[in-house]
Amino acid sequence: MTDGSCVGEARRFCARTVQDWGWSEIDAGRLSIVVTELGTNLVRHAKEGQLWIALLPTGHEVEVIALDKGPGMADVQRSSQDGVSTGVGSPGTGLGAIRRLASDFDIHSTAQGTACLVRVRTSGSPAVAQRRWGAISIAAPGETVCGDGWAVAVDGDKLAAVVADGLGHGPHAAQASDAALDVFAEAPFASLETLVQDAHAGLQTTRGAALFVMRMEAQRLQYTGAGNVIGRVLSGVFDRSMLTQHGTVGVQLRKTEVATQEMPEHALAVLHSDGIASRWRSDEVVPLLQRDPTLIAASLLWRQARGRDDATVLVVKQGNALD
Repeated sequence: MTDGSCVGEARRFCARTVQDWGWSEIDAGRLSIVVTELGTNLVRHAKEGQLWIALLPTGHEVEVIALDKGPGMADVQRSSQDGVSTGVGSPGTGLGAIRRLASDFDIHSTAQGTACLVRVRTSGSPAVAQRRWGAISIAAPGETVCGDGWAVAVDGDKLAAVVADGLGHGPHAAQASDAALDVFAEAPFASLETLVQDAHAGLQTTRGAALFVMRMEAQRLQYTGAGNVIGRVLSGVFDRSMLTQHGTVGVQLRKTEVATQEMPEHALAVLHSDGIASRWRSDEVVPLLQRDPTLIAASLLWRQARGRDDATVLVVKQGNALD
């Protein structure tokens, strides 16, 4: 976000979408205020701010994430009160208004930057349970489609997830990752070996993809795959990487081997493509362990994206797979 025209463009983009969804003027107005306030805060107060917007038509939900690299808020709770401002000449009503108008709201701020997550749904939408998982995918610079893909499926207390990274980037990479997600969607709770082998067959006509598939139930996680999609399990006192075999699904693949990882209490799993630096420090995530998984994913991608490839981060927490 560099000037006010960017804020207006984001607001109009959202307005066109929810108009097609049939939102009321009141709900569309709530979204307009949220986008305007978040964007204006970035333009006026933030360093290197960006506004990321995701449209989720299935639930008629708009997800807006504001990110920057400083200066941060020393006291987020106080800054959320009406009349309190971190900038000169501001009435201090923005963050408090955003929190009141949002369907979901979460924020984390340090001197190194702020990440703020807002979801807006229609006023009559049913309540949504606390989210167990969240993900962010960003296309490579100059591309209009992302060559990465991800998906999550739940069945009671079981959760299955996949992250695919099509070779290269652009439409052909997206074709490969989409083919992997199609295989997953057909039978997400099939054995992990079957998922990988079926994906290998289904990607034969594409350029191929790196793939990571996992199954989580209670305090036990199983995973397998091939290529440079990396997994990691961490908590405040635990940190372990999950690596898969070399190879490319759809091109060259050895026998699939499934590994098991115990999930310590309060741990979460992070999966990411190689658009994210592989050697990120655990203290990038540990302070956010209690935050919304999408906020965790966005914060990690924002700080650790290499900036030259598609980038995806998927975060899964332990707990009941309600959402």
